[in-house]
Amino acid sequence: MSESIYDEIEIDDFTFDPVTHLLQYPCPCGDKFAIALEDLEDGEDIAVCPSCSLMVRVIFDEDDLEQFKEQLE
Repeated sequence: MSESIYDEIEIDDFTFDPVTHLLQYPCPCGDKFAIALEDLEDGEDIAVCPSCSLMVRVIFDEDDLEQFKEQLE
């Protein structure tokens, strides 16, 4: 099964919610792509939109996740 990736987005362009632990980015449909910080830590890099079929690849290094982990403390 091949994934249909709409775009590749740098992690710095996402907004982070320290309460839900979700990184989000606006989707063209009006909703937001979302991926959990935990998923990124596990090596997953695909954020999905809950309202449409679009997906984006999150471009990041493991070191990039530290800035978000610090917000949790």
